[in-house]
Amino acid sequence: MTPPSHAAPVTVIDHPLVQHKLSLLRDKTTSTANFRRLVKEIALLLGYEVTRDLPIQMRPIETPIQAMEAPFIEGKKLVVVPILRAGLGLAEGLLDLVPSARVGHIGLYRDPDTLVAVEYFFKTPIDVAERLVIVIAPVIATANTAVAAVDRLKERGARDIRYVCLITVPPALERLRGIHPDVPVWTAAIDDRLDDDAFIVPGLGDAGDRAYGTR
Repeated sequence: MTPPSHAAPVTVIDHPLVQHKLSLLRDKTTSTANFRRLVKEIALLLGYEVTRDLPIQMRPIETPIQAMEAPFIEGKKLVVVPILRAGLGLAEGLLDLVPSARVGHIGLYRDPDTLVAVEYFFKTPIDVAERLVIVIAPVIATANTAVAAVDRLKERGARDIRYVCLITVPPALERLRGIHPDVPVWTAAIDDRLDDDAFIVPGLGDAGDRAYGTR
């Protein structure tokens, strides 16, 4: 599915620190503990970019020297929505950046035979429709999970959704943006392709297994 010409943008964060940490993350010799640490650090750096345009309002405060008008984030804060389980590590980084953010959770797994996204858990703040929603997952591979997550959030009323991942591939971006052209994507890299098992190449392997040492 080709995205419409007015589809929201895809932003690749090519900051040297992001790219350096992503290279360490890809390395198969990186330990489980370091993998989790790197995911958190990259998420925090990506968070700076995805929140760059948050609206601000001026409020009076007093510094130790004098009174002034100071900028604060305007309106309701964010909802960070990790896709379980691998998205939890990215959520930690974003919550370090914006501790006041609410957190939703979407439990989805990819059926190994059909690659269809299967939902097993869904919980968001009741006022999700009034907040900026940032969906986070390590990868967008087939985009089945990404599309399913955005579908469910829109069913709940979310209107301002952004998607953050570490790596993806062109066909997945095309599919997600073709179905949800209003959802912008931030990523650290766009890789070459998927292999026969629908893993990203060169990729970083199974992020959940690497983060939690389950394989």
